[in-house]
Amino acid sequence: MTSPTTRTKPAPETHLQRTLNTALNDIAADSALAAIFHQENGPLLEHAARNFTPRDVQAIVRALSAHDAGSAPSAGHDTEAGRTLRLKMVTPGAKSLLSIPLRHVNRTYGYLVIGRKEGATFAKKDKAMLEQTSDGITKALERDGLFYTNTVMGHSYVSQEPAPPPPAGTDMFPTLTAHFSPELQTKVEAALMEALPLVPYDRAWACYYDPLAGNVEVLGVAGDAKGELKDAKKDLKPGQRLTLDSSAAGWAVRHRKPRVDHDLASTQGRFLDHKHLFKDRFQSSLVVPFFVRGQVGGTFTLGSKEPQRYQSTDARTLEPIILKLAEIMQPPAPQPSSAPVGSPGEPVPQPAAAVPSEPIIRKQERQAAIGEFSGFLATEIREPLASIRSQLEEVTGEGILDFDPQTRVENAMRDLIRIEAILNEILDFAKPLELNRHLCRIPEVLDSTLVVLATDLEATRIQVAKDYPNVIAPVRADEAKLQQVFLSIFKNACEAMTPGGHLHIQVTQHRAGKGLEVQVIIKNDGVPIPADLVDKVFEPFFTTKRSGIGLGLPSVKKIVEEHGGSIAIGSAPGEGTTVTIRLPGVSRGPAFRHRGRGRRPPRRPS
Repeated sequence: MTSPTTRTKPAPETHLQRTLNTALNDIAADSALAAIFHQENGPLLEHAARNFTPRDVQAIVRALSAHDAGSAPSAGHDTEAGRTLRLKMVTPGAKSLLSIPLRHVNRTYGYLVIGRKEGATFAKKDKAMLEQTSDGITKALERDGLFYTNTVMGHSYVSQEPAPPPPAGTDMFPTLTAHFSPELQTKVEAALMEALPLVPYDRAWACYYDPLAGNVEVLGVAGDAKGELKDAKKDLKPGQRLTLDSSAAGWAVRHRKPRVDHDLASTQGRFLDHKHLFKDRFQSSLVVPFFVRGQVGGTFTLGSKEPQRYQSTDARTLEPIILKLAEIMQPPAPQPSSAPVGSPGEPVPQPAAAVPSEPIIRKQERQAAIGEFSGFLATEIREPLASIRSQLEEVTGEGILDFDPQTRVENAMRDLIRIEAILNEILDFAKPLELNRHLCRIPEVLDSTLVVLATDLEATRIQVAKDYPNVIAPVRADEAKLQQVFLSIFKNACEAMTPGGHLHIQVTQHRAGKGLEVQVIIKNDGVPIPADLVDKVFEPFFTTKRSGIGLGLPSVKKIVEEHGGSIAIGSAPGEGTTVTIRLPGVSRGPAFRHRGRGRRPPRRPS
């Protein structure tokens, strides 16, 4: 009796194969094939095919493996317009074959091939469709985390499954955390009520100072604001944030000393918290900063409807309340975790923990270092500098110095302002972005950015060539942030080019899954980036300039990724540098028609 033949279950389809098959199904061709290198410079393997026989696949893969993408085309290939390659071979399933390298960060990781049963030549739209499909495949693989960018021996350049998500709490740019909570509000308001017998007030509130975000957050309010319901929406509320420059609480934080005001009409235009008091006909206010572990922890504000109510000496009377507020806001010390106790002689079971990979560990360490360094700069450097600058401003404003000392003090203030600008740039990079999104036109954002650089472009005789489509999908983005992105890229391009260089800007759109994607390609013919530095340009604090701090391109990458897009840089000798930015377009919005005649000629200096 013969045993029944056992049927082996087919291997499940990998994420890579699903992505490639989806792309092949959208190609309007008789047959299609996608092959991926098993390793960098390794064998080329077929991962997805349609209407090709196994013999056809073997012949095509063998021909592509013999072709070196980094050198001139071999005898079996003809270079077509653009990036496509015409294969000089005929298979039983196709008489005409057209291929295109799949590239990611200047590396060829595979090939995409389409075939036709008849021997007609491919039209330009076929080549453009193939290029758009290859870009869509690269974008999909990059979005799903299938590229192993830190390629080492034994690791494939493109993985079969997406990389596991990083553990919670490892984001370099976490969301803005609020310190306000109902429990903390109850404690703060109770402390504020205890201050009423010491120094009478009509309204009081306490704020927490967030040095990294550069603002103060209202934690609790006491006094008449609790009972008055009229215009309650316009009053200060727990959880509301005020910037340091637009609040009296921020003034007290920067100067690290109390502030007394008896004329709120003159300050309600500068300070938002004084604006609320002036609206309710308050006459005087007192703002006192308090300290936690030697640093400014927050502020304590009193407001009164009586004129000339407060003096600077009232801060000493409020010391018991200030100490209590500092104790409330001081974070509790971490408690040592108690180890589980087992029976004598019995080993305590330890839970199995997944060991993160080395790249993830390095990223976590870098992120933690940036966070600690930013917090140190915000508390230990920026606060003393702000206090020094405020005192110098008071001295120079009094007019008691002679001309020579006055000039020296003003020079010192200019140096302090420059240092503060660098610190603010570092701290702005470390804190999360706040985007003001609305529908905008990418060509118009590019043109407005070029207007800013018009003088520099004319002085260096750089010719700008624009290639915009007549109709382009809108992008929901922060226009000011995008202008910052393009301005940084254009400035880097101008610095890399010699006078008389060429800057080419191309905007296209194509399908990305079920939606649209707007692609911006900015290419210059200047000095290329060395090959060993291309992968480092987006790392924070990496720079090759004498005057830079290495946050220009990392900030650009941060803004683009916050918009849900991606950015890549390619550079090679003789080709200059190309920056490719992809942003999600709005497919159901109004299609914006560019106010021009489509493709524009190169800009020539006047």
